Amino acid sequence: MRTGPGRGYPIFNVVDRGESVDVLMQRTEWYQVRAANGKQGWVERAQMELTLKPDGSAVSFEKTGLEDFTNARWEGGLLAGDFGGANIISLYGSYSLNPNISIELWGSQILGNFSNGWMGSVNVVHEAFPEWRFSPFFTLGAGAIHTEPKSTIIQGEDRTDQIGHVGGGFRIYATRRFLLRAEYKSYVVFTSRDENEEVEEWKVGFAFFF
Repeated sequence: MRTGPGRGYPIFNVVDRGESVDVLMQRTEWYQVRAANGKQGWVERAQMELTLKPDGSAVSFEKTGLEDFTNARWEGGLLAGDFGGANIISLYGSYSLNPNISIELWGSQILGNFSNGWMGSVNVVHEAFPEWRFSPFFTLGAGAIHTEPKSTIIQGEDRTDQIGHVGGGFRIYATRRFLLRAEYKSYVVFTSRDENEEVEEWKVGFAFFF
């Protein structure tokens, strides 16, 4: 048994042959267990699969796979890219209502040459083929964007405007509980001026599901 879920953590306890352990939780390929003496530690999958059940049969642990990717309820990730010529970094969380439809909450930081800002939105995502390893999707959403001009000779004023967008992209199942995601969105910024603004966005990044 190790003090943490990794080979870099020291071994602090050894369970003798014939003793039992209780499995408490899993983290990637490591399992937190509790020995008969009450000590809790982490054991890797390869060692756990050498143990036996109370009836003497071999222990088997299911590995995370494509089916888990298809049926996962929760997802979170980090993406970065371009927002109308400015750099953008985004965090999102997602909840699946069913394998085809999910609701996402996004928060973004925008870093440009002449202004910085933030953006938040709520999106609806539709996946036509959620069982595919390479899974395309379409998205529709709305939210708000706040822009703060940088100091110049002529001082601009901060703005907060409503936004709407449509877009598409794809999710690729990588391994275990990780996936790659890339997407394109076309935004309309509903300004208080006479004309609305249109902005294009490209992002790519990684995410995990559970």
